[in-house]
Amino acid sequence: MIDFGFAFRASRKDSDMAAQTNLFSCLKDNFGVLLHDPASGATAAIDAPEAAPVEAALKNTGWRLTDILVTHHHADHTAGIGELKARHKCRVIAPRAEAARIAHVDDIVGEGDTVRVGALEGRVIDTPGHTAGHISYFFPADKLAFVGDTLFSIGCGRVIEGNAEMMWRSLLKLRGLPDDTQFYCGHEYTEANIRFAKTVEPDNKALAVRAEEVAKLIAARKFTIPATIGAEKAANPFLRADMAEVAKSVGLSGSPAWKVFAAIRERKNRF
Repeated sequence: MIDFGFAFRASRKDSDMAAQTNLFSCLKDNFGVLLHDPASGATAAIDAPEAAPVEAALKNTGWRLTDILVTHHHADHTAGIGELKARHKCRVIAPRAEAARIAHVDDIVGEGDTVRVGALEGRVIDTPGHTAGHISYFFPADKLAFVGDTLFSIGCGRVIEGNAEMMWRSLLKLRGLPDDTQFYCGHEYTEANIRFAKTVEPDNKALAVRAEEVAKLIAARKFTIPATIGAEKAANPFLRADMAEVAKSVGLSGSPAWKVFAAIRERKNRF
């Protein structure tokens, strides 16, 4: 388990006002992320897998927790909410469709709603499939997306409460974000995802480049995210189910993209 965090400064014309993030490990292989607005001092935790690593990240950065933005109800994304809210009196924002399954919720949001962390403005995107009410948060001015367990680097979440067609539509929404969007996901699965992706597209040059990059990051004990939407579009087979070469590789040439996606996801479940 990697137990250090690092800060990433998103791109804005006024770099002094750019959003800042701090990425760190939680539980066995979860990521925790803080999103900070230097103009106001507001800070949001994206999910709260457990309280202690969030507290450590706050201490390391000197930031003040004002919000928790929840992507979905699973305990490995919500177990730390109660302790953090009790200590920091922070606002908890959660998916409208899952609020009844998440404790300590203050505000509920869904597709098209706006969330604010200080001066930072994000847009809510419904991304169901992993869970029925999963949402993602996109901050367009800072080119940042927080996608929970819908999209992983070179992978995607298991389809648990939804179905393959639903999950494919959700992935298409994320694929449609600007190529230079940096995204943060909920787990460090990249190395294993690459091993699987090579069984689907062994000749994908972008995937080979990403594999080499990830090997170097892991050797240096660094995280493999954030990654960009553009890079994922080129290398992640779960985002490429509508490409003829991917359909052919799983024996489904001419089939609807969601059925190709379903076949790839089922292969990954057994991998």
